[in-house]
Amino acid sequence: MTRPDTATKHAADVSAMFDEVSPRYDLINDVLTVGNDRLWRIATTKAIAPRKGMRVLDLAAGTGTSSAAIAAHGAHVVAADFSEGMLAEGRNRYGHNDLIEFQWADATELPFEDDSFDAATISYGLRNVSDPKAVLREMRRVVKPGGRVVIAEFSTPPSAVVRGPYAFYGRHVLPRVAGAINRDAAAAYRYLNESIEKWPAQDELAAWMREAGLERVAYRNLTFGIVALHRGFVPREVAKPAAAEKPAVAEKPAAAEKPAVAEKPAAAKKPAAAKKPAAAKKPAAAKPVAAKPAATKKPAAPKPATAKPATPKPAASKKPAAPKPAPETGAGAAQ
Repeated sequence: MTRPDTATKHAADVSAMFDEVSPRYDLINDVLTVGNDRLWRIATTKAIAPRKGMRVLDLAAGTGTSSAAIAAHGAHVVAADFSEGMLAEGRNRYGHNDLIEFQWADATELPFEDDSFDAATISYGLRNVSDPKAVLREMRRVVKPGGRVVIAEFSTPPSAVVRGPYAFYGRHVLPRVAGAINRDAAAAYRYLNESIEKWPAQDELAAWMREAGLERVAYRNLTFGIVALHRGFVPREVAKPAAAEKPAVAEKPAAAEKPAVAEKPAAAKKPAAAKKPAAAKKPAAAKPVAAKPAATKKPAAPKPATAKPATPKPAASKKPAAPKPAPETGAGAAQ
């Protein structure tokens, strides 16, 4: 229970701080960044690639300056912030713009439905929330598949030559200049500098975005890495349907078990039928081939040789002995 209470107190303190600086917030930023914030805004808008018909969520929209830059390309923008003072200032400036809708929202629990935006962005506000990872998850949730998430945030300059002077400027110059413009801003910008020093480097933020489910995550440094512009895309294939398909994949192995139980034994019987190599006994039928040698007994056809002596038998055809009756005929003739 302590963590939610701490998060609530943190949000309330930060909201009150921004309420105090809201009237001169943009002027202070222009002075402290020496006009670079305008260049960073142009780069961020290009990364979002807004166009007519798109619906874009601009978190930590503040006074609506970034939202107006996006709406200038024809996109409808929901400018959300948890500071009522900032939202009031934004409505005073851009309330006449029909393409901009100002709405209070807690970035860690967005009051929007899933897949309700074509893109979502947050500029210099992610480090001011109690749970940045929750914000990234929420941005991914409300953006449609294929849509993009763009983050502009103060970061760690890669070069030590830049880091040293930048750290000195943030700790000593920035709060004094802000206090000179707005007395209430000195403490606020001292806090902002501390939050910048504690903020993770570019690679770590990119890893957070991947953990939130974004793909094709990349970043580029602006102004020597004082600011880093991160971008990621919501996967076109939703994870939930993919999870629903896994059971279907699990069923296939079960189907594979059936052939293992029924068909394989049946296949085993076929080799038993392979005993038809008893048909190999047909070579035994080749015994008729052996019978051919039996036919070689035909050389026993010397029988025709015995038949030759049978020819003398015609000599024994004593039928010529029939002349014996010839004397009978002779007797008769004598009569």
